[in-house]
Amino acid sequence: LSPTHFRLLLKQIFLGLGIICFVLAVGHGIWQNKKGYHFQIFLPWEKYVSSSAVSAILIFWSYFIILNTMVPISLYVSVEIIRLGNSLYINWDRKMFYAPRNTPAQARTTTLNEELGQVKYVFSDKTGTLTQNIMIFNKCSIHGKLYGDTYDKDGQRVTVSEQKEKVDFSYNKLADPKFSFYDKTLVEAVKKGDHWVHLFFRSLSLCHTVMSEEKVKGMLVYQAQSPDEGALVTAARNFGFVFRSRTSETVILVEMGKTRVYQLLTILDFNNVRKRMSVIVRTPEDRIMLFCKGADTIICELLHPSCSSLCDVTMEHLDDYASEGLRTLMVAYRELDEAFFQDWSKRHNEACLSLENRESRLSSIYEEVEKDLMLLGVTAIEDKLQDGVPETIIILNKAKIRLWVLTGDKQETAVNIAYSCNLFEDEMDEVFIVEGRDDETIRKELRTARNKMKPESLLDSDPINIYLTTKPKLPFEIPEEVANGNYGLIINGYSLAYALEGNLELELLRTACMCKGVICCRMTPLQKAQVVELMKRYKKVVTLAIGDGANDVSMIKAAHIGVGISGQEGVQAMLNSDFAFSQFQYLQRLLLVHGRWSYNRMCKFLSYFFYKNFTFTLVHFWYAFFNGFSAQTVYETWFITSYNLVYTSLPVLGMSLFDQDVNETWSLLFPELYEPGQHNLYFNKKEFVKCLMHGIYSSFVLFFVPMGTLYNAERNDGKDISDYQSFSLVVQTSLIWVVTIQIVLKTTYWTMISHVVIWGSLGFYFCMSFLLYSDGLCLAFPDVFQFLGVVRNALNQPQMLLSIILSVVLCMLPVIGYQFLKPLFWPISVDKVSGTENLPRRLPRQSPARTKLKHSSTRRSAYAFSHKHGFGALITSGQTMK
Repeated sequence: LSPTHFRLLLKQIFLGLGIICFVLAVGHGIWQNKKGYHFQIFLPWEKYVSSSAVSAILIFWSYFIILNTMVPISLYVSVEIIRLGNSLYINWDRKMFYAPRNTPAQARTTTLNEELGQVKYVFSDKTGTLTQNIMIFNKCSIHGKLYGDTYDKDGQRVTVSEQKEKVDFSYNKLADPKFSFYDKTLVEAVKKGDHWVHLFFRSLSLCHTVMSEEKVKGMLVYQAQSPDEGALVTAARNFGFVFRSRTSETVILVEMGKTRVYQLLTILDFNNVRKRMSVIVRTPEDRIMLFCKGADTIICELLHPSCSSLCDVTMEHLDDYASEGLRTLMVAYRELDEAFFQDWSKRHNEACLSLENRESRLSSIYEEVEKDLMLLGVTAIEDKLQDGVPETIIILNKAKIRLWVLTGDKQETAVNIAYSCNLFEDEMDEVFIVEGRDDETIRKELRTARNKMKPESLLDSDPINIYLTTKPKLPFEIPEEVANGNYGLIINGYSLAYALEGNLELELLRTACMCKGVICCRMTPLQKAQVVELMKRYKKVVTLAIGDGANDVSMIKAAHIGVGISGQEGVQAMLNSDFAFSQFQYLQRLLLVHGRWSYNRMCKFLSYFFYKNFTFTLVHFWYAFFNGFSAQTVYETWFITSYNLVYTSLPVLGMSLFDQDVNETWSLLFPELYEPGQHNLYFNKKEFVKCLMHGIYSSFVLFFVPMGTLYNAERNDGKDISDYQSFSLVVQTSLIWVVTIQIVLKTTYWTMISHVVIWGSLGFYFCMSFLLYSDGLCLAFPDVFQFLGVVRNALNQPQMLLSIILSVVLCMLPVIGYQFLKPLFWPISVDKVSGTENLPRRLPRQSPARTKLKHSSTRRSAYAFSHKHGFGALITSGQTMK
């Protein structure tokens, strides 16, 4: 259905038309040579016809003109009207209208509506597309106690909602009014002076690189290098530990209303290897304290042995947070001896000033002090997803649409979001991580993954391997491979740079396509486009890319269909897209409702349009064997003019604009209905051949039944009715009835417009027939209207009516039989749903609550921290204060 395939189909039809015309021209040449040459007394040749060969050449072009209705110009016009109509439906869809921004969905093109019903792979950005890029302090665990959950009167945990009463922070004049928290027990613990709770929030208010600005007294504005840090410092601020300001040597806090100045001794900066950051401060009581936060997998190795039991409890809490898709950081502290710190500080300064192996020496020095830590607890931050994202991804998975997340974010951040939005699940058999730094390592990692998913894919006897060893010429298609389980794949941008090269790209594609979900992180905009191009190059599937920022434009333009999210990052993505809306959740309506309807409607339109025109046109082919291949038409000229333009145009447009095999509710309730479009089951070469054979059969019946009925027939009064005009009227009337009943059988969703255009067009044909063949017009314009009184004289004869009824019945019997038997013997998904659509609808059963999986050896860390290296040194240098 793509423009390329459509043009190829039309070329094949024109080729078939040329062959038919050639056959008829040859038949005319033979007839003229054997019969026409000796028949010139009655049918004299024109002066410019010197031989039967010349006559055959002229007849070839005569038939080419007569039979060109196989592909009439109205086809192109109708296709554009249908595409425009389906695009307007998207623009008018109130369920895709985003009220907070007053933004409707936009179809910025009319040529891709059908392809929306055939998408197999969706490539999505993360930040701003799946998420709102808003971090919210959601829960925490402090010294083995959970905070953040809310409970009802019966002690049952309940989901937080906007109607739930928020914690009152009025006791804190410096609290952020936008901050929301619902568990009152944490505030009570702060007010009671709980030692561990105070130490926990003191750690959060000191261990960071946030800058504070106070243009208006009491109105603090934090400038955080990452949204995670901003959320943690804001949380500490609201619970009474307010980070007020800093210099290169001090940090000023307001703790429960009292100002305290901490001397900033050192910042042990964050990097992707350490996965933690620490600060060393001197308290007003002259104690030297180290506060550390980072990944649980790292911090646990640095804890003092006495924390083992507390660590076990905290790890259970971490598992809970991970299953909820929250981003976690572990918080710990250590009190340092003065003498130890002075000795360590001296060696730290030496490492900072070293010119050789500076990073490795600093790392070793950091490890000396970041040990024997005492566990305080963990933080759980929600990277707030857009509304409906998890549900949308579940529905897309059910529709066999694969989602790949292509993001520039860190691996931990992307993986965390993948779990929270249901792209990855804890129940997966395995999630493979490709992080090699050279070709061989990456190839080994990819093949190891394939060996677990489908071991036979590595054998030389595998059909795809055999095919690839023949070194086929580009472009070639790699067939779909099915894994023996449920898997995910993660690959970073550095490894992807090697994997996208020629010798590894097929390994990457085969491995990734067997996975349920794929995450590519730390990607450049160019790499995003390269991944999409790789899929298009080796897979005959429809791809869709969706993003919200300028860095997604290359990916959006590379895919078959580009979708722009009009979000926080400007309108570049939207301006370069084919479709645009404001929320990722609208993608399910775009594909499963509008896309599927558009695909089904266009397939119905094409199959019916080609059928009615093959039936109409091929009657001339059978007639040629009875008129000496003279290119005489079966139908009256006004009928030929009006057939596609008037009599059959509105019914097919009505069906193609309003038809629905199932309504939108059932389209979303049964995403499996989308699958036929992915395999292009409704209009392909097989379906086109069916249309052709059906058209040939119908044209055969429409010609030979009237021919047999009227041959040597007589009226009731004994007059001869076996004339060309009566025969023409019977054939064209039978044809109109046949194509009308055919579209009635194809229509599954009846509206008032459907009734008006279908029955109105049929009635209009009879009205026009009586008018065009009336005495007044035929006598006034005898050269233009030549079928004088034929309707009045022919349609009152039993033979004529019998011929019409018999033709219609013989044409419709195979269609009705096929439609009756098909759902019984060859049912497809829509047939099964259609059988239940009118049954009383049951409420869907609630999914059982997901139980927490205990995997001691394969525990998934929920650590995520979108921080960058270098800000600690910048702060302690004092350059930010200038």
